[in-house]
Amino acid sequence: MRSFANILVTGGCGFIGTNFVRHLFSDKSFSGRIINFDALTYAGNPENLADIDAAHGKRGDGRYIFVRADICDRAAVEKAFTDYEIDAVVHFAAESHVDRSILGPETFIRTNVMGTYTLLDVARNAWAGRKDVLFHHISTDEVFGSLGDSGYFTETTPYDPRSPYSASKASSDHLALAYHHTYGLPVTLSNCSNNYGPWQFPEKLVPLMILNMLEGKPLPVYGDGKNIRDWLFVEDHNEAVWTIMKSGAAGRTYNIGGENEWENIDLLNCLIELVAEETGKTAAEYKALITYVKDRPGHDRRYAIDCSRLKTELGWTRSLNFEEGLRATVRWYLSHREWCARVRSGEYKTWMDKNYLER
Repeated sequence: MRSFANILVTGGCGFIGTNFVRHLFSDKSFSGRIINFDALTYAGNPENLADIDAAHGKRGDGRYIFVRADICDRAAVEKAFTDYEIDAVVHFAAESHVDRSILGPETFIRTNVMGTYTLLDVARNAWAGRKDVLFHHISTDEVFGSLGDSGYFTETTPYDPRSPYSASKASSDHLALAYHHTYGLPVTLSNCSNNYGPWQFPEKLVPLMILNMLEGKPLPVYGDGKNIRDWLFVEDHNEAVWTIMKSGAAGRTYNIGGENEWENIDLLNCLIELVAEETGKTAAEYKALITYVKDRPGHDRRYAIDCSRLKTELGWTRSLNFEEGLRATVRWYLSHREWCARVRSGEYKTWMDKNYLER
């Protein structure tokens, strides 16, 4: 089993990265340092980790270090590797919203392809053939394209990306594995299904719907609402990532799924019932807000993941069923209304610049 002293977490102020940093600091078996390397683009919010910074940053035990920098900045990446003696990378940093990639694909190519290349190449040179190190690359099930009514994505499913976002992630996946096969860089890779949970930027489906309900705004549903996604609680995703980092075979890919297939409209109706129950409203009030809108271009019909390799080889299991995870998520957003308001209004950027401008 691997252990690491200095883990570089890219995109650690984003949704999944935030939860991963929190996961490691809650794991008593981890005693190393985390170097959070984040450019703080629109979805990066260091306020998510303010308590971690207080406990483990400069004023705490020194096990948490924040570096504000772009993964495409080779000099900054090299400096982080040198200054902090990095022995593992977990690469979350990515542009990740399909709609944004349709409107402006160039940013996705720059960050997801060139940024990943920069990290891989710096790691290759810094580690110079070492085998006691690891580069773990985070990817998505969207690289596989669209499934029919039956079947599942496996680790051997051919790639068939349908959006600029998924194409950029497919490219980065191929680069990561190429660096393993060509240069011997110790690489593991995971492809996950749709994540949900605390700290997710409100443009994503689950928090968007919850917050729109609370504000009486329309609940937009693409097309006929019958597109199917597999939903994975973010804490279960991060436990899987950590399990792969400790025990996964170099050069191997692992699918991480929630084994929870839901049509979008059914998921929304489930959310409506939970929010109504938690707020004392009637479900009918919220259902009246459902608004069908023109479908997204290239909208994949169905995703579903077979994660049996992860379960049988590494012993990973989900900690929560879907209703438990969704209820916990609803309660988190209801109890963090001020955080949601700051993010939606852009006020968090003022806080960010005040506290992190000089870092």
